[in-house]
Amino acid sequence: MANENRIPRNAMDDHTNEMARERRHYLQEKTGAELKYTGDYTIDPAVLPGNIENFIGIVQMPVGVAGPVQINGEHANGLFHVPLATTEGTLVASYSRGMRVINECGGVKTTVVEQAMQRAPAFIFNDARESRQFGQWVEENMEHIREVAQSTTTIGKLINIQQWSVAKIRYLRFNYTTGDAAGQNMVGKATLAACEWIKAYYPHGCEYLLSGNMDTDKKHSHLNMLHSRGKRVIAEIVLKKDVMAKIMKVDTALMAKASVLANTGAMMAGAAYNGPHSANGIASLFIATGQDEANVVESHAGLLSHELLPNGDFYLAVTLPSLIVATYGGGTGLPTQRECLEMLGCYGKGKANKFAEIVAATVLAGDISLACAVIAGHWVSSHDKYGRNRP
Repeated sequence: MANENRIPRNAMDDHTNEMARERRHYLQEKTGAELKYTGDYTIDPAVLPGNIENFIGIVQMPVGVAGPVQINGEHANGLFHVPLATTEGTLVASYSRGMRVINECGGVKTTVVEQAMQRAPAFIFNDARESRQFGQWVEENMEHIREVAQSTTTIGKLINIQQWSVAKIRYLRFNYTTGDAAGQNMVGKATLAACEWIKAYYPHGCEYLLSGNMDTDKKHSHLNMLHSRGKRVIAEIVLKKDVMAKIMKVDTALMAKASVLANTGAMMAGAAYNGPHSANGIASLFIATGQDEANVVESHAGLLSHELLPNGDFYLAVTLPSLIVATYGGGTGLPTQRECLEMLGCYGKGKANKFAEIVAATVLAGDISLACAVIAGHWVSSHDKYGRNRP
């Protein structure tokens, strides 16, 4: 009976059209689902090892293009057509509308301020004094620890190790740069090597757990708002009063008042982001370009800042303190995902900061559009006309 309910696998070569077909047949027998469209794909399953197990086919997402948007960044500079994979009607149109405003106002200024990726082991001792003593030893042996950690990677560099004591536990947070990879696996391997060296050479003995959960992998945390995980990226613009009135039918003074209300509401709710909808643009871009979709939970957190200027223009800035993106490795090399990255000029090594700036600019465009739709009273009517609210 156990074999009858085992998903078919081929230990020698499991990523083939034949094995995908066999699994779909198995699922049809077990569930009644035909999986006709899931099994209709064009990519070669041979490119999938390392990306998926028990492959049965492809889930097709509609991809639209927003823009172009003028970005005046240190890495992304020029006009960009932004691919967004989504099933939400009006989303692409809304981002394009925000991008039009950005262009009319001279473009968005983007800056990658800092970057780091973490693994945070926990070391266990008999009491707090032993924990404190261990922390001092780690500081004294930092160069040896860095050498061991970096021996596992040609890209990752150990910046520093933060430390916290709780009861008899010493939490260490290893901070790395990881080049154009998101780097979670890279820093896990490097930190494991470092911890094994620590365990072998610490003179008083210790035990550890490789992740004490202070790295907050695939989770939002306030720690990451202060000490960035991924890239801290800022997108800024001065929205011209006359442009906002002409295109968005919104007065900038009213935008300032609405922003105060929104900030208060977000604070009361304990929201991870005080702007309209950072996750929409990030998730759509992540799906289109082969990012780790679970990283949306960390990446969407941030701060939307505003200032009404004396001449009536409106300064607006998005700060994303934990934007986790990659342009090399993982899912970025899969055929359609690579094409979307190539559309942005962001596939391959040396492009991660450029892509991060594009993501931040996209979030800002979406926030401008949705905020104005809410203020001007077009939010519901636009969904009625173009989106999911249609009967």
